[in-house]
Amino acid sequence: MPVHFPYLPVRSAAVTSHDSSRPRISRRSAVTAAAAAAAVLPLATGAATARADGSGPAFAHGVASGDPLPDGILLWTRVTPEPGAEPGSGRGAQIDVSWEVAEDQAFGRVVARGTVRASAASDHTVKADVRGLRPATDYFFRFTAGGTQSPAGRTRTAPAHDAAAAAVRFGVVSCANWEAGYFSAYRHLAARRDLDAVLHLGDYIYEYGTGAYPKAKYTVRAHSPAHEITTLADYRTRHGHYKTDADLQALHQAHPVIAIWDDHEFANDAWAGGAENHTDGAEGDWARRVAAAKQAYFEWMPVRPSIEGTTYRRLRFGSLADLHLLDLRSFRSEQASVGSGEVDDPDRTMTGRAQLDWLKAGLAASDAKWRLVGTSVMITPVAFGSVPAHLLGPLAELLGLPKEGLAINVDQWDGYTDDRRELLAHLTQRGIDNTVFLTGDIHMAWANDVPVKAATYPLSASAATEFVVTSVTSDNIDDLLHVAPDTLSSVAEVAIKAANRHVKWLDMDGHGYGVLDVTAERTQMDYFTVSDKTDPDAASAWARSYRTRSGTQRVERVDQPVR
Repeated sequence: MPVHFPYLPVRSAAVTSHDSSRPRISRRSAVTAAAAAAAVLPLATGAATARADGSGPAFAHGVASGDPLPDGILLWTRVTPEPGAEPGSGRGAQIDVSWEVAEDQAFGRVVARGTVRASAASDHTVKADVRGLRPATDYFFRFTAGGTQSPAGRTRTAPAHDAAAAAVRFGVVSCANWEAGYFSAYRHLAARRDLDAVLHLGDYIYEYGTGAYPKAKYTVRAHSPAHEITTLADYRTRHGHYKTDADLQALHQAHPVIAIWDDHEFANDAWAGGAENHTDGAEGDWARRVAAAKQAYFEWMPVRPSIEGTTYRRLRFGSLADLHLLDLRSFRSEQASVGSGEVDDPDRTMTGRAQLDWLKAGLAASDAKWRLVGTSVMITPVAFGSVPAHLLGPLAELLGLPKEGLAINVDQWDGYTDDRRELLAHLTQRGIDNTVFLTGDIHMAWANDVPVKAATYPLSASAATEFVVTSVTSDNIDDLLHVAPDTLSSVAEVAIKAANRHVKWLDMDGHGYGVLDVTAERTQMDYFTVSDKTDPDAASAWARSYRTRSGTQRVERVDQPVR
């Protein structure tokens, strides 16, 4: 299946002198007034062109920043050194690329600069890991190569590690299938001036060939390359194609992005030894395909690999929040069969032992007010027919049935219940509170309590909460059935909530993004939807808001978004 539905068959010394802070403006004006945003940030969206004779370098794929630290930021761009040196081509001479970081948009107060070399070995992508900057500060950056200057970007550093930040605010997105629609959600996030960063929870690209998902008759715009990507050149070309999108360029130009991967950065339903959408032999060796996909990802994304070949890492935003970012594809066991007791097998893993121990240790050691966990697939149990273990648990085990009820989406944590039980037990036994999971993957929006024992909730404890954002464009249920919204989803939503009382809300129809606002008192997710993913000029509207108040481990509805 191409989509998971649980309910359907370089460093630099920088000049530093004073502290600064940035005002937060009205959410309404930030979201709706694109013209005003353009006035605030008059940075050219799109490519800087080559010289008039067409022989010079060009920055056709925009600029980006990511992984903010209190004293630094990672800068990224891709230079086309000469005509024909396209992504994945292997063509083009090496070229020096200069970068600079300034306190002002006019670059009158440059605080850091340097030079890196782009070559075909890295697909002419470059990164500069800039340090020596001031915490919680807006900066502007740009690149120059061969007399051509890139568009300028804006970025922001994180608060100092021990700073008692009043609030941090993140845009939250996932699942952007090029062929399924336009990236209007990115455009609306780019227009905001109140975000510290944007968290991308996976499926930044999709691997399919044109007309595979969605089918050709429903394709909004075609992938490049047209075939399914399997080689290093393929993945590079696909990443490069994505970064020609004006809305995606605008997002990267306006905010630092913190990204993790999910399966479609490789192939659908990926696990450590293969994927549902991979055929050994016909599509080459899986290990070679994964290595190619990871190389292209780290070339094309503004991400620091904490451990070579993985994206799990940890960022801190003052004493307010630690952000633990997971890699749930590189180490997991193969997905179990739906309806089988294999989901409870303790020898099967979602995280791998080393990553789970790293996460548990980080959560226990954190002295931040909030422990945010970026996870690409949903941890909340969603099952039908779960019963108290002391009643039918032994019978379920004897019959080889799942102990926690019939979980339909075994690609989620529901398919790896031993890892989940261990993690949730760790939270409750160690008294670790204010843990919030932030999730993408399933093209729906959810607000959930995460119970230790779903069958006896709400009598049993809730160990954490979870906010799941819907897709930017990727199809959900009614999209796949090509019926009007709420045709099937409204019935399914009622059934899911009835069988899973810890699920407080879900929207199976919308596409859009979330905005997460964190204060000492609460963490709140505001959910926004776009009017029509097939319309490049789609409007954005607030849909719902849910929050977790400190110390409660429960979600509750809020009547309005944070202003």
